[in-house]
Amino acid sequence: MPRRVTPALLASAVLMAGLVGCSADARKTESQQAPVEPQPAATPTPQVPAGKAPQRAFAVGVRQLKLNRDGRALPTTLWYPAAGQSGGAAKRSATAAEGRFPVVMFSHGLGGRPDDYATLLTRWAAAGFVVAAPMFPHTSRGADNNVLDVLNQPADVSYALDQVLALDGRAGDALRGRLDGERVAAAGHSAGGVTTIGLFTASRDERLDAGVVFAGTALGVGTAFAGAAAPQLFVHGELDEVVEYAAGRAAYDKVPWPKAMLSLPKGDHGRALLSDGATLRVVSDTSVEFLRWSLYGDADAKKRIPTDATRGDIATFDDHL
Repeated sequence: MPRRVTPALLASAVLMAGLVGCSADARKTESQQAPVEPQPAATPTPQVPAGKAPQRAFAVGVRQLKLNRDGRALPTTLWYPAAGQSGGAAKRSATAAEGRFPVVMFSHGLGGRPDDYATLLTRWAAAGFVVAAPMFPHTSRGADNNVLDVLNQPADVSYALDQVLALDGRAGDALRGRLDGERVAAAGHSAGGVTTIGLFTASRDERLDAGVVFAGTALGVGTAFAGAAAPQLFVHGELDEVVEYAAGRAAYDKVPWPKAMLSLPKGDHGRALLSDGATLRVVSDTSVEFLRWSLYGDADAKKRIPTDATRGDIATFDDHL
């Protein structure tokens, strides 16, 4: 698949105001939005051909990659479908399952780390996806929390994607022949949601076929969604105390492609993503079916999305897929 990555927008004071405190412990609330850019023309049809997603659950393996982009350390955690009995914790360096699997790049929030989201990301891997989650050098827990560095993160994700996809052809690698580079999505929470939106706007990576944005906003990266149509799923708590629901909704409204928004009336900035519970089960089931449809081209999965999204009256669902 051809790739085009455009330069990131310049950092702005508005981004600093909007993203400080994107971790689960944050207390500040976002109150401003970036200027809206004019909408470019978009290809109306998703790129992924029709197919069928695996219906069985996989065991899950986990491993680490030591990546570095021009001095920016990007240790990356990989969760992947593994051979053996499904269920239980991810097994370090387990043998990969047979098959070729779509790739999902996941970006953590400010003050977070990939392992914080292990419950959700393990479920994605068990459903038949290879999930790669870089830890960013300035916005992860224990770093300097330079929020303006979020604008460098879309390029970090594209670089990490280069390295992950290279494993598919690397002799002796456990994931050789297991990665489907024609079926790729980006996802992220909070500052990672900004990173994800940026990969479809200011720093468009044309390899991406779909996006999942948790509690995200377009501050600093804009809403000039570009390139071929890439379906988007937004998930946002209506009581979000860090990134206002209205800011996430405004970004969602500007998406010119197939899209849906899962709104959590009692949801905050995304703490439900960090621990198992009824809300996480709705979010994980909905996002799994979305990824099955958008990356595997599974039409039956698309039909199941509204049912999963509205189960138990935990969420409401705006469906334009």
